[in-house]
Amino acid sequence: MAGHSKWNNIKGRKSAQDAKRGKIFQKLSREIYMAAKSGGPDPTSNPSLRLVLDKAKSANMPNDNVNRAIKKATSSGEGEHYDEVTYEGYGPGGAAVLVYALTDNRNRTATNVRVAFNKNGGSLGETGSVSYMFDRKGYIAIEREGLAVDEETMLMSVLEAGGEDLETSQEVFEIYCEAGDFNEVRDALAAEYTLAQAELTMLAQTEMELADDAQEKLENLIDALEDDDDISEVFTSAAF
Repeated sequence: MAGHSKWNNIKGRKSAQDAKRGKIFQKLSREIYMAAKSGGPDPTSNPSLRLVLDKAKSANMPNDNVNRAIKKATSSGEGEHYDEVTYEGYGPGGAAVLVYALTDNRNRTATNVRVAFNKNGGSLGETGSVSYMFDRKGYIAIEREGLAVDEETMLMSVLEAGGEDLETSQEVFEIYCEAGDFNEVRDALAAEYTLAQAELTMLAQTEMELADDAQEKLENLIDALEDDDDISEVFTSAAF
């Protein structure tokens, strides 16, 4: 799984999202609502909710927002309903783009996604056109600052926890595992270390380098997609 550091991409996206914090919280509230609605309000017995709550914590989402979304989901009445929809296509330079949406209006979202692709040098594809190029994986990041642990020691911890791969840089240890093992690996490592990031993600089986102009256009496409209230996650095979 060696290649470009996912951590660098996470840091870059986080700084860009700081200006969109309200929108990020709105999207997370929707995800929390759906997870609590389908599996109950207790994260210890609802892995989907726990995963979203971890994302909310990483985004510094206020507890009041979190509790409000859970309370809304568990209150009496039919409430809201959102569909999970996947869109697939190609961005500038031929990079694969995988888009996950949580929407209450499929037609609106499909139109917005198509416009974003068309306006930014991409093309929307059919279902299955690029998803086979990605693998679902667990991803955990542990920052090295102030941590008196070398790579060999961390590797032993990762293997004992059930992880399958470790990538090391000066800043961070990056751990990957099978999606089905994620909860177990995360909990085992969290018992020993402070986790900077822990999430399920989609990793491209092969990353592709883009020319500067194509990469800039792809970043514009991703920004346009992430700016849409209905879009929850965007993944690409381009190396950042």
